[in-house]
Amino acid sequence: MRNAVVSALLLFLALNLLWFVAHALQLGSNGLFADRPEDFSRVFIDGASLANAGIAVHMMAGALLTLGAPLQALPIVRNRWPNLHRKNGYVLFVLAMMTGIGGLSYIILQGTIGGWWMSFWFATYGSLLMWSAVNTVRFAIARDLDRHFAWATRLIVLAVGSWIFRMHYVLWFILTDGLGSNEGLTGVFDRVQVVAFFLPYLLIAELLLRRRAAASTEAEVKG
Repeated sequence: MRNAVVSALLLFLALNLLWFVAHALQLGSNGLFADRPEDFSRVFIDGASLANAGIAVHMMAGALLTLGAPLQALPIVRNRWPNLHRKNGYVLFVLAMMTGIGGLSYIILQGTIGGWWMSFWFATYGSLLMWSAVNTVRFAIARDLDRHFAWATRLIVLAVGSWIFRMHYVLWFILTDGLGSNEGLTGVFDRVQVVAFFLPYLLIAELLLRRRAAASTEAEVKG
């Protein structure tokens, strides 16, 4: 029953991610192959070919990671097809590294639209994404399944962060018509948003992971 509920939630999440994944893949493709990528988004800068390539790779790899992470966590994949789960894990690791490095290279070369505050928190987010991917694979290789599960959970939360970022804006604009946000992404809401799209969700994940660990310890003591 528990696996069925988890599977339903993960598949529902994956379904809602499809529009974002398609958009990011298209935008990243424009950044890499269009003659004038700056015509498609203001994140692409005229003449900044290296920075544009970095953010384009970030978008495309990040799109695949965003969709692949929740599908990788499906209980049927983990339990029935362990070899597929392991191979996909390495693919997701590479995608996470490409996503993080692409985004960080853009921040270093160009900076973000919202200035140093956004650059700092986006760089923090990208670093945490890569660190989570490293530890997910590290503990899988060591066969430390509890730590592998914990880091994989953190990775999934971070992998869908870009989608959460956009959904926060969609809901906020529906509810408030964009109160506290501006074109330069330096408004009060924008300042909060660059932290709120990932840190609170990580904290919730940590609480759930600690609860799971405590329950497991209690079961072992009783057993």
